[in-house]
Amino acid sequence: MLQENKITNLSIALKSIDGIVLNPGETFSFWHLIGRPKASKGYINGLLLSQGEVKTGIGGGLCQLANLLFWLALHTPLEIKERHHHSFDPFPDEKRVLPFGSGASVFFNYIDLRFFNPTNHKFHFHVWLTDQHLKGIVYCDNELPYSYHLEERNHQFHHIEGKNYRENEIWRRVIDKRTGDVVQEKLMIHNYSEVKYEVFC
Repeated sequence: MLQENKITNLSIALKSIDGIVLNPGETFSFWHLIGRPKASKGYINGLLLSQGEVKTGIGGGLCQLANLLFWLALHTPLEIKERHHHSFDPFPDEKRVLPFGSGASVFFNYIDLRFFNPTNHKFHFHVWLTDQHLKGIVYCDNELPYSYHLEERNHQFHHIEGKNYRENEIWRRVIDKRTGDVVQEKLMIHNYSEVKYEVFC
């Protein structure tokens, strides 16, 4: 039921995100575009991760959209201005596609996802739902000279005072398309979160 509700909530939110263009000097704000996810807009109960617990609430499931948009932005020269990570890791990696900790937590109206366009180019976001997946792509109005590649490093689990914790780093390598040279390596995310499922350290 919650999975079906999440699809309903995502379908509504996508209407405010799909097709947006981020012009030079503009800042993207998740909540500025979507607004309060309330029942009068058609949002229903879905899964929420809040204050160290898995809960349900109106508009639950929208973090999946924030995750996708954050991942897309990391593959561009857009600058991340605000991004929050969940304070705990609720689920094991069985169905995880992206590295642990590469998502973004959002909670109306004070935990936002924002990124800024410092370039002279326009970036166009296209996001959509298939029968089984949420997908997205970002276009630029001109070909960029660099490509952006993310990789996980230094992943490990810790067992401290009866609790399990997970740590990793997400690094970005910026590569010159013409020469193939790495022009920058930068630590983008350092994650350290309590694990809510059983692990064998």
